[in-house]
Amino acid sequence: MKLLVTGGCGFIGSNFVRLALKTRPAWTIVNLDALTYAGNPENLKGVDRDPRYRFAKGSICDEAFVDGLVKEGFQAIVNFAAESHVDRSLYGPSEFVRTNIQGTVNLLEAAKRHAVPRFLQISTDEVYGSLPPEGFFHETTPLHPNNPYSATKAAADQMVLAYVHTFGIEALITRSSNNYGPYQYPEKLIPLHVSNAFEGKPLPVYGDGMQIRDWLHVEDNCRGVLAALEKGKKGEVYNLGGGNERPNLSVAQAILKHTGRDESLLQYVKDRPGHDRRYAIDCTKANRELGWTPEIVFEKGLAGTIDWYRENREWVSRIKSGEYRSYYEKNYGAAAGR
Repeated sequence: MKLLVTGGCGFIGSNFVRLALKTRPAWTIVNLDALTYAGNPENLKGVDRDPRYRFAKGSICDEAFVDGLVKEGFQAIVNFAAESHVDRSLYGPSEFVRTNIQGTVNLLEAAKRHAVPRFLQISTDEVYGSLPPEGFFHETTPLHPNNPYSATKAAADQMVLAYVHTFGIEALITRSSNNYGPYQYPEKLIPLHVSNAFEGKPLPVYGDGMQIRDWLHVEDNCRGVLAALEKGKKGEVYNLGGGNERPNLSVAQAILKHTGRDESLLQYVKDRPGHDRRYAIDCTKANRELGWTPEIVFEKGLAGTIDWYRENREWVSRIKSGEYRSYYEKNYGAAAGR
């Protein structure tokens, strides 16, 4: 299979590229990434020398570029490319509209025009909104996004399903809960808290810290994405959750414990606008139709993630300094972009 992965230099995308190349030796992958602040080519160090892998620098917002690339011929497109940080969406929603909605439409148009047999949209449980203390999100739960990020992801999902219904595109969607693991950009809760704990800096906690999230290790999510790509049905949505509900405060406390720091580093800050209180996912459908279930227990996954960041402090340092941006040019030259 020849696969186009968009956003493959990001956190989840790079983990997926590694998994696919490792477990599907007959596959070839073209990775389309704009290398924005969260797209780090160093996430695929080593993989980028694999003859089955090619990097194409470009944006899904560039309609002509996307069309020219898809015209090469692919058996599937997996769209990880997105602006994904809620805090950033509060101060610059227009970029989220461009990338998450228009970028997805550009990919759908190209897939329709060049008859790509499979299109997988990577989404989030945040499109469902906030849950009360009890209950779970199901694939049939009405969408109720509460911030610009989740609103643009919900809109993109609806466009995908509209293309299925109207044009017969062979598309489907996965919606995962909060991911964590190696290569996550250190603006997100776990890598931010881990790197701050190593440096003896405060761990910011929004409000009372009792916002509940269901944590899914990125490796489990990528296995679910792979299963959906190969076994999922046209026009269907599959929820992928970890079954690991934790308040943000308890996650911060666990990080402090694992890193040998005390709770004096906890810093309570003003809650962000529209902060959803609880997310939790029912994964029965993915288990039944895809044969997928999460395998990594949170405590073990968190400990392994902390160890990874401990062993890769230079990676974090290069991210924070911006040095990582020159990695691709330094190692492969500007001409290697295609």
